[in-house]
Amino acid sequence: MASYYLWFAAAVVLVIAEMATGTFYLLMIAVGVVAGGVAALMGAVVPIQTVTAALVAIACIVGLRRTRFGKLRRSEASTNPDVNLDIGQELEVPGWDSYRRARVPYRGADWTVELVSGSEPVPGRFRIVEIRGATLIVSPR
Repeated sequence: MASYYLWFAAAVVLVIAEMATGTFYLLMIAVGVVAGGVAALMGAVVPIQTVTAALVAIACIVGLRRTRFGKLRRSEASTNPDVNLDIGQELEVPGWDSYRRARVPYRGADWTVELVSGSEPVPGRFRIVEIRGATLIVSPR
């Protein structure tokens, strides 16, 4: 069996594994493996095929890291709407105390609500921007 068959079969396995993981890194490695298969198809010896596959995979991974798909996105769980679905929801605050806090009903329970700094403590509708323990941090909508 020609070595390029092995390279292309390995690329197919990597693409299938990529579909299971949901990242793009295995796809970039699969592109490198395809480059190794192309080098084998062109008649290069095995060390050249391997170096070609490695260099192309490294170049693709570096290129991926420079796009928005490869950037690490770390955010605090207290402000991330993907972690806490209450962030972004609105609630009605009838009035504020002298500490810029209020007690309001939200989702069937009374919550302590605190106003973000720099906002005016007036009654009205507010949007939840953060959750600290059992305190909802809100800002004017």
